[in-house]
Amino acid sequence: MDVFLIRHAIAEERRADLPDANRRLTERGRARFETVVQSLHRSGFRFDHVYHSPWLRAAETAELLEPITDGPLICTDELAQPPRAEFFASLQGDAVACVGHEPWMSDALSLLTTGDPHGPWLRFKKGGVAWLRGTPHPRSMELRALLPPRGHAPP
Repeated sequence: MDVFLIRHAIAEERRADLPDANRRLTERGRARFETVVQSLHRSGFRFDHVYHSPWLRAAETAELLEPITDGPLICTDELAQPPRAEFFASLQGDAVACVGHEPWMSDALSLLTTGDPHGPWLRFKKGGVAWLRGTPHPRSMELRALLPPRGHAPP
């Protein structure tokens, strides 16, 4: 299975009058992530499902993946909290994307590749993508590529 861990694109700055879960993508964030989507498309990637956090900026990022998604966008609270092995084991399809937040996307990458959900060795930039291959269980996936938010093509 190919699993793409994706941090949401650039969103509005934090403000006292705006709940964190309601922050929207900025135009810059949208434009940058559309470049990422185009790069994934040119590289031949398609997703069976896109799982995403219910927080607005993650949902909007997931919506930008729709042109390269064959199945539904699936909203899950699992991507708005620390990663759990059971969630990743339940993923369906040959190629899926999971759109969430830091530090949980980095923790998920660490969990799936090393078995330790607290490995501090990598942090996602906004709109960044990690491509993993293997069985979505702790210590059972290989990092194939780490794609910056500027849409560079995977190898």
